[in-house]
Amino acid sequence: MKKYLAEFIGTATLVILGCGTAMLVGCNASAGGGYILTSMAFGLSIVAMAYSIGNISGCHINPAVSLGVYLSGNMSLSDFIGYVISQILGAICGSCLLLLIFSMGQVTDLTGSLGTNGLAGVGGNAMAGLIVEILLTFIFVLCILGVTSKKGNHGSFAGLVIGLTLTGVHILGIGLTGTSVNPARSIGPALVAAFTGNVAPLSCLWVFIVGPLVGAALAAVVCKTLEA
Repeated sequence: MKKYLAEFIGTATLVILGCGTAMLVGCNASAGGGYILTSMAFGLSIVAMAYSIGNISGCHINPAVSLGVYLSGNMSLSDFIGYVISQILGAICGSCLLLLIFSMGQVTDLTGSLGTNGLAGVGGNAMAGLIVEILLTFIFVLCILGVTSKKGNHGSFAGLVIGLTLTGVHILGIGLTGTSVNPARSIGPALVAAFTGNVAPLSCLWVFIVGPLVGAALAAVVCKTLEA
C-alpha cells in the first residue's frame, strides 16, 4: 500500500504544480514565457518526486510509464493495476485541490479548464494530436527505461535526467496538444472540469489516453530490442 500511496501523492503533486502553473500563466504562443514556465513546472515536479518517493514506488506517477515498465518485465500485473488506479485518483485529487484554491481565491484560470489537454494547436485534428502524443511519450518513456536500466550507469542523476526530458517534450508539445504524455494527468483535470460544467475536454480525452499508452508500448519494445 505504501507504493500506491506514494504514486497517489506524486501524481497529485504533478497535477498541482504543472496544471496549476498552466492555469496561472496560460499557454499563449505569442507570449512564449507561459510555455517555458509550465514546462519547467512539470519537469521540476518530476525531479522533486523522484528524489522523494522514487525509493518507495519508483516514481512512475504516470500510467504510460507504468505500462512501459510492465511490458519491460519489471512490474507485476497486480502492481500495474494498483499503480494506475492510484495515479488516476491522485490526479483527480490534485485537480480538485486546484479547483478549490482557484475558486476560493477568485484567481482567473487562463487555460479556462484546469489545465486540461486539447487539440487547438493541431487545428482540432485528432489524428495529428494522437501522433504528437505517441511521439512525445515514446521519447519520454524511452528515456525513463534507458536511464533506469540495470545496464545504465546514471545513479543519482536519473531523476534529473527524467525531469529535464519531460521539460523538453513539454516545450514542443504544449503548443500542439498541451502535452499529456500521461493519461492520469489528462483524466483528472478533464473529469473535474466536467463536474463544473465544462465537458469540452472530454470529447478528445481518448487521444490523451490512447496516444501515451501506444507511445509507451513502442518505447518498451524498442528498449528491449536495443538491449537484447
